Amino acid sequence: MKILLHICCAPCCIYPVKILSDDQFEVMGFFYRNNIHPYSECLKRQQTLETYAAQIDLPVIYQKGYDLEGFLQKMIFREKNRCRVCYHDRLLSTAHIAKHGKFDFFTTTLLYSKFQNHEMIKSIGESVGKAIGVPFYYADFRKGWKEGIEASKQLEMYRQQYCGCIYSEKERFYS
Repeated sequence: MKILLHICCAPCCIYPVKILSDDQFEVMGFFYRNNIHPYSECLKRQQTLETYAAQIDLPVIYQKGYDLEGFLQKMIFREKNRCRVCYHDRLLSTAHIAKHGKFDFFTTTLLYSKFQNHEMIKSIGESVGKAIGVPFYYADFRKGWKEGIEASKQLEMYRQQYCGCIYSEKERFYS
């Protein structure tokens, strides 16, 4: 069965790709970039993913363009709920590509992070999947958190210190 994996960054995809492949899924990645700020950060994450994907022979679809303005317009007056809006945006984009590519499922590396709201991601993923017509595959990839971190360090991957959005970047330096 084919599964489309939304990938936020290379370090976060190590464990999910391994588990999904072990579960006999044919995995393809999708790198969504509109939420990653600044653009130089987006490029670092994409370059790291390109290198890793080539090493493990993982096909990846890279989102075209860089619609930071569109992303920010979606956040205006929703800053307190920004993660919900961002999760929805990324999962909706992934589901559309999964439908177009005739994938059996879609999922996300957000489920690897212990810093993300799993219940919210699961709820949004299931709702989006139902609306688009491609089932959302939920798996708690947090079990492999340490394994993924150690692997990314051994591979000397670029490892970012925030989720990617301009708001989390502010929190990283300001709080």
